[in-house]
Amino acid sequence: MRILAYIGILSFAIIGCRKIEDLPQPVYAPIPYELELPSHFPEMVIPEDNPLTVQGVYLGRHLFWDTRLSGDNTMSCATCHLPQHNFGEDQATSVGIDGIYGNRNAMPLMNLGWAPNFFWDGRAITLEEQVLQPVENPIEMHESWSHFMTEIRDDEKYKTLFFEAFGVVSFDSTHAAKAMAQFLRTMVSCNSKYDRIIQGEEAFTIQEQAGFDSFNALTGGDCFHCHGGSLTTDFSFKNNGLDAVPQDTGRGLVTGVTSDYYTFKVPSLRNLEYSAPYMHDGRFATLDDVINHYSVGLQHTSPNISPLMEFSAQGGVQLNPQERTELKAFLLTFSDPDFIDNPDFQNPW
Repeated sequence: MRILAYIGILSFAIIGCRKIEDLPQPVYAPIPYELELPSHFPEMVIPEDNPLTVQGVYLGRHLFWDTRLSGDNTMSCATCHLPQHNFGEDQATSVGIDGIYGNRNAMPLMNLGWAPNFFWDGRAITLEEQVLQPVENPIEMHESWSHFMTEIRDDEKYKTLFFEAFGVVSFDSTHAAKAMAQFLRTMVSCNSKYDRIIQGEEAFTIQEQAGFDSFNALTGGDCFHCHGGSLTTDFSFKNNGLDAVPQDTGRGLVTGVTSDYYTFKVPSLRNLEYSAPYMHDGRFATLDDVINHYSVGLQHTSPNISPLMEFSAQGGVQLNPQERTELKAFLLTFSDPDFIDNPDFQNPW
């Protein structure tokens, strides 16, 4: 027994005397991330200076779920962008770590790789720029990137993840933004019933077909102008007649262009089932409320109301109860439970 104990102590001493550089080290050998898209989706253009890699996406996923990104270490990006709510939130407007409410609803995070700009007012041009802003916003996460980097500087897991993703020992917010942008670009929703119908794998019910026809008819729901195509948004900015006297200046405050005032980004209709409440200020609690607004609730005198609100003078498209039910049935074919339940998007910590 004494001999065995001596051998054990000697072995421990030998291992303990090994130099750190002799121990296994992380390897920088980025693996391209293969993004699989259905044939009816457009190609996603990936920035040349931030290609998708398995390691970069994995690092971005950790950052997305890390509460240390907030000033009091209680809030992560996922706090306001929850999977079960289509990576959005279930309250009208967001509240930050100091209990201060913002004036806009947190937009769902999906299919962002095709967007030309971000936020309801389009103030960020790239995803890499967008992910930086909520962290330093004083009414949101109220943290500085420099302080967060100091917090995680000696975190062994992060040191490994950043090196494996970017080959760097000294990492900063630029690397973090790139990783988070990579992760967000992989969050693609493309396996709804609608997608399977487009690919010839399923068929609409009679009610869904009637709703689809209404969606694409000028004399029906008249939704296709702004919400057509596989992404169900044209990424434009519109005033959809919510208020006769709007309070939020919208995109106008960003561009200073008169015609941009009181306009907001046209959101995607995908996963509406999970995305309530709706509109930039979360004013509508249900999908029925939204359909009713476009049927009878348009405010014709709203400044800069979109000319595509062609029936605003009569309050909307005047869908009757049956037509509203049919349109709703079609809109629910955009639900993609595989997206919100995807394990690759969940908390890795």
